[in-house]
Amino acid sequence: MVGLSTTQKIGILGGTFDPPHIGHLKLASHFAEILQLDELLLIPSGEPWQKGSDITPAEIRFQLTEAAAKDLARAFLYLKIPTRIGVDRIEIERTGPSYSIDTAKSLRERFGPKASLIWLTGVDSLINLPTWNSWRDLFKYMNFAVTSRPHYDLNAEMGTEIQELLKVHQIMDPAALEMQPSGLIYIDESLSVDLSSTELRKRLKTPARGQIESEEISSHTLQIITNLGLYQ
Repeated sequence: MVGLSTTQKIGILGGTFDPPHIGHLKLASHFAEILQLDELLLIPSGEPWQKGSDITPAEIRFQLTEAAAKDLARAFLYLKIPTRIGVDRIEIERTGPSYSIDTAKSLRERFGPKASLIWLTGVDSLINLPTWNSWRDLFKYMNFAVTSRPHYDLNAEMGTEIQELLKVHQIMDPAALEMQPSGLIYIDESLSVDLSSTELRKRLKTPARGQIESEEISSHTLQIITNLGLYQ
């Protein structure tokens, strides 16, 4: 009989969440299940320094993310996934640009040296990692679980820095993420998730707005978007 793991596994899904959509929730559900996460934190960014100025105010994005978390909790219940879900204000309450390295350090202090902190993201973020602030230092604080995305060929698009990174840090068995609190990268090819909020925002501003169904944005989030008249 396999002994139960005592290592806490915390999944971290950060993003602008402008708006949060089904792609985010699919990624969260997939990794919560296969990595057997104890907890999943959704972290809306405060001032996303790479996104320009045309983004929805942080408090509204936080409200939309809380609504998405309600729908995610309902899905977890249905799928019998025991992972706890939290929406965290850590980046919204920090002044200045939202750098992932600051979030990583704060979460490591919060959860202690032994917890496995797992940053959940799409392959496009992995490709762009060298543009992040102090990106190499992230691996001192956390692991990465990366999902493939439609129309992204990792091998074709990654630069030499990412190739070198994967040589050192990539693992093939997700169970290894339990053994080490930080420094590993697991790439999951079994789920291809579109995480672009940009396209959804464009469509919400067109007459096709009414055709955006709950297959794309979860029901509680869609309700708030409609009630507040967002993205018009």
